[in-house]
Amino acid sequence: MDFSHDVDHCLKVLQGGGLILYPTDTIWGLGCDATNATAVNRIFNLKQRPEAKSMIILLADEKELMQYVAHIDLQVFDYLAKTKKPTTVIYEGAIGLADNVINADGTVAIRIVKDAFCKHLIKRLRKPIVSTSANISGDPSPAIFHDISPAIWQGVDYIVQHRQKETTQHAASSIIKWNKDGSVTVIRA
Repeated sequence: MDFSHDVDHCLKVLQGGGLILYPTDTIWGLGCDATNATAVNRIFNLKQRPEAKSMIILLADEKELMQYVAHIDLQVFDYLAKTKKPTTVIYEGAIGLADNVINADGTVAIRIVKDAFCKHLIKRLRKPIVSTSANISGDPSPAIFHDISPAIWQGVDYIVQHRQKETTQHAASSIIKWNKDGSVTVIRA
């Protein structure tokens, strides 16, 4: 499927500090440049979400992790290779990101995407993007595009056309915390 038109539009919006509504490897998400604090703040405002609740960051591949996490336990890659469901990992020692995407304890939630659209977009942008469910805080996460509230549509600068007609319902990712001793704490299965 050709999504180059969407990627080109997304790049212009993201580079200008704007917000996108886009399909991820899980559910539809709100996104922005994860290194732009002003753009991240716009997402918090749109979602009516307290800044204390951090958001997920998407990367295109494993090697990009080294730019955004101070110390990586390489065993995390073996763990992720065995998972079937998209999995977000909470890492300690976040670096190089907007302060408002980093949790107060210095951790950051990162998912390495397998979705072709997201991978392509992140590689072209050359920066991580925020991914948070496309809903007002407290409302259910949208399983398909048509479940997304008009308030969200109106609050973004670009809505991706790719995958809007899909009717397959998607679920949010699993979330784990990778602990210093190499153990795993499951936050959301």
